[in-house]
Amino acid sequence: MKAEQSKQRGRVLLTVSGTIPPDISAQIAEGRRPRADYLELARGLNADILDYAKARAGAGRFARALERLAGSNLVLAYATWKLRTQYEVILTDGEQIGLPLAALMKIARGDRPRHYMITHIISVPKKALIIDFLRLHSHIDAFIVYSRWQKRFIQDRWRVADNRVLFSPFMVDDLFFAPGKVEPQPSLRPTICAVGLERRDYPTLLKAVEGLDLNVVIAAASPWSRRKDTTAGQRLPGNVTVREYSQFSLRQLYADARLVVMPLEPVDFQAGVTAILEAMAMGKAVICSRVPGQTDVIVEGENGTYVTPGDPRALREEILRLCDRPEETARLGSNGRKLVEQEMNLDHYVNRLAAFLKSSL
Repeated sequence: MKAEQSKQRGRVLLTVSGTIPPDISAQIAEGRRPRADYLELARGLNADILDYAKARAGAGRFARALERLAGSNLVLAYATWKLRTQYEVILTDGEQIGLPLAALMKIARGDRPRHYMITHIISVPKKALIIDFLRLHSHIDAFIVYSRWQKRFIQDRWRVADNRVLFSPFMVDDLFFAPGKVEPQPSLRPTICAVGLERRDYPTLLKAVEGLDLNVVIAAASPWSRRKDTTAGQRLPGNVTVREYSQFSLRQLYADARLVVMPLEPVDFQAGVTAILEAMAMGKAVICSRVPGQTDVIVEGENGTYVTPGDPRALREEILRLCDRPEETARLGSNGRKLVEQEMNLDHYVNRLAAFLKSSL
């Protein structure tokens, strides 16, 4: 009876692998940053949010020892597990929380809420072997994936039913990243840019742009990736600048750029998707490495173009080709903006995930 009464207090719990800034709502209202997906999801699902700060408080003294031993993600998974009887559905925001939570629920046995796990890249051998050994897929009721490659991997490896592997395009806040929000700043020569850290092949980009009559700006930073900046230790051509940008200043960079380049290492997940969608939302053409994981957003010749990964000559030729064809880059950018508005903005994303979860309530 106690558990039943607890469930009535909140039907959905959403984890956030980070610490939510206390002034985030003010930042959004003042236009200093995009809307946060977790806040929009919480509103759309009438969900409670559990981040690192709340998890530490909820886990008590044990949290300090656990964090020293295994890090903040395990503290968040443990705190989520402690709250499990109060919710009908738990939505974990990645494997770093979802897999340990599944393990804890499996060990504890007994009644549990339905567990939906946002899945970024599950095909890493270490993760796959852990799931194999512990059979954790039995305690993940649905995998929400952003890459069709990852969807196929999950279904093939663990024979998971199609209705338990839910594909959703990723998203961007197209109200914040919008061409009309900022005015492009004039420069003596055209600017192109590349953005992000996760599996970026910046050495190939540096070779491709050397000597070109272009300003090349690399925003080598990410709010969540732990990858190293692959420009580090490289000789930078004189026309290349590498620096960090806030989301607010990044919007200006997109506005100033003729086009955006997404050079990727061979990956089987949606590396670079955030920057690709931000660029598209700003009406910019995107040149992307043709890798298995990044094929669910760009349509060749419609809203962007692909080049062979690791080929600086091919990348150089495509950069020059598009820079010499402003009408084509404008068409690609316009089509990218339409795609975001019609399918891949934050509001569509929230509605899609809300529909997934509401089917369980």
